[in-house]
Amino acid sequence: MTLLVPFDGSALAEAALVRATEFGRVFDQNVLAVSVIPDRNAEYARERGWIGTDEPFDREAVVSKLHKQVTECCPSSDFRHEVVDRYATPGTIANCLRKTAEREQASMVFIGSENAGHIVTTITSVGSKVAADEAYDVVIVRHRSPSEISTLSDANDHRTRKSDFYLPE
Repeated sequence: MTLLVPFDGSALAEAALVRATEFGRVFDQNVLAVSVIPDRNAEYARERGWIGTDEPFDREAVVSKLHKQVTECCPSSDFRHEVVDRYATPGTIANCLRKTAEREQASMVFIGSENAGHIVTTITSVGSKVAADEAYDVVIVRHRSPSEISTLSDANDHRTRKSDFYLPE
């Protein structure tokens, strides 16, 4: 099984990736960050900080930047990118993520979103559409720096510690 993180390079996506990586350590599962890139859509790329204001769209550079960001944040995570049509709607992007989650047999999806779990969501929210799929559990990360993450990451290899009464022989 896999823990999947839709990754757009935002601070909340990074927080979701860190949280997924910590869960992956505990549950001994792989973590996969997935970026969905609308091909040749410079405006979309600029809005997400993938390219500068005067830069032309360069898919290879965008993928490289996102991949580097994933590996710097969580070196043990895998990275994959998917390319969709230049004018892909949020629904198309969400469907691409859902299909990837199905293909990878994701047991959990970690979404970094300020509004993915709200009862009232905007029509353009990719997170709410991915969260609606019942094929996997969803963890919504709403805070950029949850205190639990720093506590877990500062701890010594927490996978080897078990309570005394439950140690298998």
